[in-house]
Amino acid sequence: MTWSDFEDIGIALQEAHPGLDPLSVRFTDLHRMVTELEGFADDPAKSNEAKLEAIQMSWLEEFQDA
Repeated sequence: MTWSDFEDIGIALQEAHPGLDPLSVRFTDLHRMVTELEGFADDPAKSNEAKLEAIQMSWLEEFQDA
């Protein structure tokens, strides 16, 4: 996965943290959580606020569907 795989990352975060409301996660923590995901293989420095927000919204969709 890379920073642009918003949907895949959102699914993986929901699987890894099923009870956690994505809107309660600070971007600094979200960044760490994404880089710690199994299968994440992108440069940690290539993230930005827009990418983290897109990941958070994708995760939120998965959270609400669960």
